[in-house]
Amino acid sequence: MPKIKGQLGIQEFYDVIFNEEPISVDAELLQTVQKSFDFLKEFSRNKIIYGVNTGFGPMAQYKIKDSETIQLQYNLIRSHASGTGNPISPKYVKAAMLARLNTLSLGNSGVNTTVIEVMTTLINQNIIPLIYEHGGVGASGDLVQLAHLALVLIGEGEVFYEGKRQNTADVFKKLGISPIEIKLREGLGLINGTSVMTGIGVVNTIYARRLLEWMICCSSAINEIVQAYDDHLSEDLNYTKKHLGQREIARSMRSHLADSNLTRKREHHLYVATDEIEVFEEKVQEYYSLRCVPQILGPVLDTLDEVERIMIEEVNSANDNPIVDVAKQNVYHGGNFHGDYVSLEMDKLKIVVTKMSMLAERQLNYLMNSKLNDILPPFVNLGTLGLNFGMQGVQFTATSTTAENQMLSNPMYVHSIPNNNDNQDIVSMGTNAALITKRVIENAFEVIAIEMITVVQAIEYLGVQDQVSSKTRMMYDAVRNIVPPFKEDMVMYPFVNQVKDYIINHQNKKS
Repeated sequence: MPKIKGQLGIQEFYDVIFNEEPISVDAELLQTVQKSFDFLKEFSRNKIIYGVNTGFGPMAQYKIKDSETIQLQYNLIRSHASGTGNPISPKYVKAAMLARLNTLSLGNSGVNTTVIEVMTTLINQNIIPLIYEHGGVGASGDLVQLAHLALVLIGEGEVFYEGKRQNTADVFKKLGISPIEIKLREGLGLINGTSVMTGIGVVNTIYARRLLEWMICCSSAINEIVQAYDDHLSEDLNYTKKHLGQREIARSMRSHLADSNLTRKREHHLYVATDEIEVFEEKVQEYYSLRCVPQILGPVLDTLDEVERIMIEEVNSANDNPIVDVAKQNVYHGGNFHGDYVSLEMDKLKIVVTKMSMLAERQLNYLMNSKLNDILPPFVNLGTLGLNFGMQGVQFTATSTTAENQMLSNPMYVHSIPNNNDNQDIVSMGTNAALITKRVIENAFEVIAIEMITVVQAIEYLGVQDQVSSKTRMMYDAVRNIVPPFKEDMVMYPFVNQVKDYIINHQNKKS
């Protein structure tokens, strides 16, 4: 059971979001939260503290009467629960809740302990607030999306519970849950931060890493199918470059292919006497989509590692305003809610994921085009050429989806639009960036699913099931459990969707 102590890592997110493990809150953490609340309550008595006794944003110039400060917090939550579009998937919302819980537990926000307690209950009972995709500009954090979370915490709005969309009040009544108590600045403390974009970002990194592992698997298998020379994966070659990602991808592919009977040694075939040969029938070097995989996926891995590091830094940071410092007995006003770190990293991640989908599409095209590979029928067609179509239809889907990824990979980071009466005159668009990255990753799973089916068809045609590596054989068997070998044309979309679902929800064992 993960324990919230103010420091979360990828593993804790995986345990809670994917394995649905319950969380507990460290007793010392609750004491820290209580001390922060007590200090802010006392400190703000004779001082002007933004969001405690002032209006919000450009309305901060208006002082709020003591008798109206609690109503101010409710007004903020209700007025900003204004999202539209599609609901964000529960898995990503749960990650956002965990991220928000963690940052509030640091003791820099001045919220009361009921916030921590009720949010913990919601996470553990899988009560997921309805939060919409549209609404966040990522400057004062995820104001609109987090307002929908806050709305649920005060017992209003809607939730997803037991697979159904329900009124929060009904679910709370059924389970005996009491809403949070607004005592000081809980409204602002809940909605002023980067937790939605960060939660989505963390889940994006988990899925992107899974996607990369399947991409390595497909790339390795294609090298077997064409009986490629293996020196482009050698440690000697790849260590002449200093990039850690390239070295690791090459190592992983060597491990994947360790027991393959199909890849070849260059010295056995070309480093021999060839004086009488003028034209080589076989390729001396493979196309780049096969030969340059370490150089293409290496930057993907390095970028993914950096994105993950920044996401976890953000999760464990105070991303609120103002910031309460109990140790120094002070309150600081600033902009820790600004989402530029997340926005930039999400843009970087979607670019490298798009490159993965491009690599998968090119490898797929290589298998489809008999004039390129010289060993397979057109479209890996196991039936009658002309009468049957093989994988021709699904290639259109892969090409179309890859093109969409290329368009979506344009950055959100530089698309600031001033708003909020120009108080927020430069914004991050971090939530948009995270959600678009989510879509790019889902698209890439579609392309790789189509490639995997095609790889398995190619292995079927060549009859090399018993010669491929044990790791390729595992992929072959997994796909064959879903998609039968086919010569006659079949309706393909159910199979593509099932394979996509399989690779999204199954982690390929790291080589």
